[in-house]
Amino acid sequence: MMMIKGTVVLMKKNVLDMNDFTASLLDRVYELFGRGVSLQLISAVSVDPANGTKGKLWKPANLEKWVTKITPLSTGDVTFSVTFEWDESSMDVPGAFIIKNKHHSQFYLRTVTLEDVPGHGRVHFVCNSWIYPTHRYKFDRVFFSNKTCLPCQMPEPLREYREQELVNLRGDGKGTLQEWDRIYDYDLYNDLAMPEKGPHHHRPVLGGSSHLPYPRRGRTGRKPHKQDSRTESRLFLLSLNIYVPRDERFNSVKFSDFVAYALKSLFQVLVPEIAALCDKTINEFDSFQDVLDLYEGGIKLPSDATIKKIRDCLPWEMIRELVRNDGERLMKFPMPAVIKEDRSAWRSDEEFARETLAGVNPIIISRLEEFPPASKLDPKEYGNQKSTITREHIECNMNGLTVEEALKHNKLFILNHHDAFMPYLGRINSTATKTYAARTLFFLQDDDTLKPLAIELSLPHPQGDSHGAVSKVFTPAEDSVEGSIWQLAKAYAAVNDSGYHQLVSHWLNSHAVIEPFIIATHRQLSVAHPIHKLLHPHFRDTMNINALARQTLINAGGVLELTVFPGKYSMEMSSAMYKNWVFTDQALPVDLIKRGMAVPDSSCPHGLKLMINDYPYAVDGLEIWSAIETWVTEYCNFYYPSNEAVKHDAELQSWWSEIKNEGHGDLKNQSWWPVMNTRADLIQTCTIIIWIASAFHAAVNFGQYPYAGYLPNRPTVSRSFMPEQGTDEYEELKEDPDLAFLKTITAQFQTVLGISLIEVLSRHSTDEIYLGQRDTEEWTTDEEPLAAFDRFGKELVEIERRIMERNNDGELKNRVGPVKIPYMLMYPNTSDYSREGGLTGKGIPNSISI
Repeated sequence: MMMIKGTVVLMKKNVLDMNDFTASLLDRVYELFGRGVSLQLISAVSVDPANGTKGKLWKPANLEKWVTKITPLSTGDVTFSVTFEWDESSMDVPGAFIIKNKHHSQFYLRTVTLEDVPGHGRVHFVCNSWIYPTHRYKFDRVFFSNKTCLPCQMPEPLREYREQELVNLRGDGKGTLQEWDRIYDYDLYNDLAMPEKGPHHHRPVLGGSSHLPYPRRGRTGRKPHKQDSRTESRLFLLSLNIYVPRDERFNSVKFSDFVAYALKSLFQVLVPEIAALCDKTINEFDSFQDVLDLYEGGIKLPSDATIKKIRDCLPWEMIRELVRNDGERLMKFPMPAVIKEDRSAWRSDEEFARETLAGVNPIIISRLEEFPPASKLDPKEYGNQKSTITREHIECNMNGLTVEEALKHNKLFILNHHDAFMPYLGRINSTATKTYAARTLFFLQDDDTLKPLAIELSLPHPQGDSHGAVSKVFTPAEDSVEGSIWQLAKAYAAVNDSGYHQLVSHWLNSHAVIEPFIIATHRQLSVAHPIHKLLHPHFRDTMNINALARQTLINAGGVLELTVFPGKYSMEMSSAMYKNWVFTDQALPVDLIKRGMAVPDSSCPHGLKLMINDYPYAVDGLEIWSAIETWVTEYCNFYYPSNEAVKHDAELQSWWSEIKNEGHGDLKNQSWWPVMNTRADLIQTCTIIIWIASAFHAAVNFGQYPYAGYLPNRPTVSRSFMPEQGTDEYEELKEDPDLAFLKTITAQFQTVLGISLIEVLSRHSTDEIYLGQRDTEEWTTDEEPLAAFDRFGKELVEIERRIMERNNDGELKNRVGPVKIPYMLMYPNTSDYSREGGLTGKGIPNSISI
C-alpha cells in the first residue's frame, strides 16, 4: 500500500461573509469531533462488484490541518493537503471523486489535483462549485476529472455517475428551491406582477401561449401569490437573495462591485430629488445647463434645515448617513463620452445618423427596398399603415437622384419602428406618455455617411385602429421654429429607438433568449461533455443578473417601466417581438443580409459585400464572428469526426430537443430550427450562442452610458405631442426651443433614474473574463482544442489592432463622428482594461454578466 498526495484549493465561506465568524469557529469544532471534509476517489478502470457497474471506490481521505491552518480574512483561496491510500495491485486511475462536507458551513471548491498517480501521472479536477454540508443534499457531490469526452467515450465505471449527476441537476419540478439546491428547471414569466398593489400592477403571464409567447426563465418554486394564483409570490423589493442555482450566483468580487454600483446609483437618484424640492419647476430641467450640472458641478443641496427634515424621512440609516448637510456640491455622474469633447455635436444630423451605424443600437437600420415604406401589420385589424412619405419630401435632399435611382443604387436606408409600436400606442398614450410610431429615412452619401431625409411620426386613427394611421412627415431644417421642430422630430425617433433597444435588442434578444440555453446545458450535458465545456464560460452570471432584473427592473413598477416609454406595456410588447424571433437569424451574416445591409459575395471578406462599407458594427462584428466560427469549427471537428457522431450523441440530442420543446417551447413548431444531424448544424448553433452571449450583448450594452448617459441624446420618454401652430406650446417653442425640448422629453426624475440604471449596466466588473480568456488554463486535457483556443485568442488580439487602425483612419467618418467617440465596443480583450473594470466603453465579456 502506498500513498498518493493531493492538493485541494478552496475558499471558505467566512472570506465571502466577513461577519460569519461563528461559522468558521463551528467548522473547527466539527473537525475536533471527527466531522471533517472527506474525498473519495472513484476508479475509471475497475468496477466494484458489489455496486453494479459503478467504479470502485477508494478509501475516503480527509482534508488535513483544517483546525490549525490560519485563513486570513483578506485572502480568497487556501490550499489543503489530502493523502489517499492506493492499492498497488489495482493500477487504478481515478476519474472522479465524491466529496462530503460534514462541517457547519459551505465552502467554494476550486480544484483538486493528484500528483504522481502511478502509471498515469498528474490528475486534475476543475470543480468551481459551492459545497454545502452533506445533510443539505439528497445525493453525493461528484466531480469528474478535466478529461473531455462524449457519453459513448465515458469509461464504463463512471457512466452511471455521469447520468445520475444530470438527474440530480434536473430535480423533480416540485417545491420551493433553496440556496443549496442545484436545480435547473424552467418556468414562465409569471413573477413580474404585484397584485397586492392594485390593478395598475397586474401584468399578464408571459410564455406558455401563442398569444403571449416568451423564452423560459429559471424556476424558483416560490408559492403562488395569495391574491392571484397565476402569479408567483415575490420577495421583498430590494432583496438580492433570489434563487438561482448557487454556482450561477455572482462571486464575491462581482457581488461587491454590483452592490456598490447599485448603492451609488440609488444615492444619485435620491440627491437630485432632494434638490428638486427647492427647484422652481419640480421634476423639470430648466435648461441644458441643469442637465450638464449632473456631470460638471454636481447638485447644490438645500439648506441645513431642509436637509435635516429630509434625512429624518429617509428609510435607512445607511442612506441617511450618506446625505451630507454641509451644503457641498456632490454626486456628479461621470461625463458621458457623447458630450465629453463637444457639448452640442450630438444635435447634428450627421451624428444622429451615425449612431444608427455605430451607436448603442446599431442593429436596426435596414436598406429600403420599396418606396414608400410598407407595413406588415394586418390591414383587417390596423387598416392602411403604409407610409405617407412622398418623393417630394425627400428628392430635394438626394443629390439630384430620383427615388427610383436611389433604390437601384442602394442609397436609401430606414430606421423603422412603426410596426413594433403602433399596436400599443393607443394604450401607451392613454398614460402620461405621449409618443408616436416612427419611420426615419436616410440617404447614403458618397463618403459613406448617412444623411437624414425625413421622419414620419404616426398615431392610431382617432376613430379606431382599423381606420389606419394618422401621420405627419418632418424634413430637415436648421433655422427658426422649423429647426426646433426638426430637433423634436429626431427626439421622438430617438425615443422609439431607445425603447426598442432596451426591451428588444438588449433584454429580449440577449438576456432572455439565452437563459433557456443555460438551463438546458446544465440539465442535459455533463460537465465532461465537450459542448458543455465550450459553452459554459459564456453563461457566467447570466441567470443571476436576469433574476435580479425580474426582481427590480422589468417587474411591475420597476425601473425599466419608470424610465422607458412603453411603461406598463413594456414586457407585453417585447413578447410580441418574440413572436418574430428566429434563432438562425441571430447569426451576424444572416442578420445583415436579412436587413439588406449586405449581400452574399464570395469575392469579399467573410463572403459578404456591405451596402455601407463604413458600418463599424458590421465591419468589426464580422471579424469577431469569423474568429468565433473558426474556433468553434476547429473545436467541434476535433470531438465529432463525422455527422454520425453528432446524430448518435444522446446527451447532445436531448439538449437540443429540450431547448426547442421546453426552453423556447412557444416557438417549438417553427421550421427554422436546425435539425442537429450534422457537424454544420452544431457549429452554426454554438457559434450563434457564443455570439449572442458575448459580442452581440457587448455591442448593445456597453455603449449605453457613453451615448445614453446624456439623456437629451437618447431620450426614453416623450410627454407631449409635437406642438401645433396656434397653440401656446408652439409659441413657447419659438421663444425658448431648449426649454420646450426639455419639457417634451424625459423628465428630471426619470432622467436621473435612467442614467443611474445605465451607469450600473454599462460597467465592467473588475473580475470580468473577456472573449478569448478562461478562468483556468486546464479546462481540458486535450492538446488540440487548447492549441485552437490559443489561436483564437491571438486572432482576437490582431482584430483589436485592426479595429484601432480603422478608428485612426480619418477617411472612415462613421468610426468617430462629430462627437469624437471611437467605436470600441468590439475591442475583444486587451489587458489594459481587462483589469480596469468600470465605464470603459470597450471590451467583449464572455457572457451576459450585467
